[in-house]
Amino acid sequence: MAISHPLPPNNKLISHTPYFYIMRQVRPKKNLGQHFLTDLDIARRIADTVDACPGIPVLEVGPGMGVLTQYLMPKDREVKVVEIDRESVAWLNEHFPKLRDHIIGEDFLRMDLERLFDGRQFVLTGNYPYDISTQIFFKMIDNRHLIPCCTGMIQREVALRIASEPGTKAYGILSVLIQAWYDVEYLFTVDETVFNPPPKVKSAVIRMTRNSVTHLGCDEALFRRVVKTVFNQRRKMLRVSLRQLFTERPASAAFYADDMMTRRPEQLTIAEFVALTNRVAEEMK
Repeated sequence: MAISHPLPPNNKLISHTPYFYIMRQVRPKKNLGQHFLTDLDIARRIADTVDACPGIPVLEVGPGMGVLTQYLMPKDREVKVVEIDRESVAWLNEHFPKLRDHIIGEDFLRMDLERLFDGRQFVLTGNYPYDISTQIFFKMIDNRHLIPCCTGMIQREVALRIASEPGTKAYGILSVLIQAWYDVEYLFTVDETVFNPPPKVKSAVIRMTRNSVTHLGCDEALFRRVVKTVFNQRRKMLRVSLRQLFTERPASAAFYADDMMTRRPEQLTIAEFVALTNRVAEEMK
């Protein structure tokens, strides 16, 4: 969910705000999933979520008009923003002159993150567009050596999936793939009424912090494949959904006879998914 609605310098709506200021706001664009945050207290709270990872730069995705940016900049660390909307980029350049050399007018999903801070680690944050938040987090996983901490606001339903535990209805692909590498905190819920235009669903702010795992203990590409395959048929037992992985040569009867094969994917912990991946890998030899 993107992004911003900054106010005059004293952070208050005042009766003598110039008419031209009001008229020059960035138009929210439906194709970019823009819903402008209007509550400055929430913007400040989101910005403060990066304080859990001190001492490293911050990259904000989708700053829009800088409602979150204005609270990130005083934190005495390097801040860069990436924004795909040209109108927003022009607005940021005009209203945040100190940030001008750190405004990147690109698509975050296509960026080489190694070059952003000369290979240094950074905190990823933002009020993420609903329609690409999952892709953003997959990119985070792929660049986990660079991103020890990720915070921000997303659709509440997605946040619940990311933070959910085994045995719950929300537990799924995002839960497993993110929690394999990050500890997840669901911080707070955000109501629809603090956006312009208001979305049809609630939002939530989360924080993901790198755990101590350096290697899963299995083939990571196959791990993703196994997780996605079984959750795409989450109502079926593993012995049914896993058959899709063995198109060239069927798995053995002994493989399917294992007690785990009578379970459904939402019942497995991450450690059990790792063990399952190793069993699949052995069977594919």
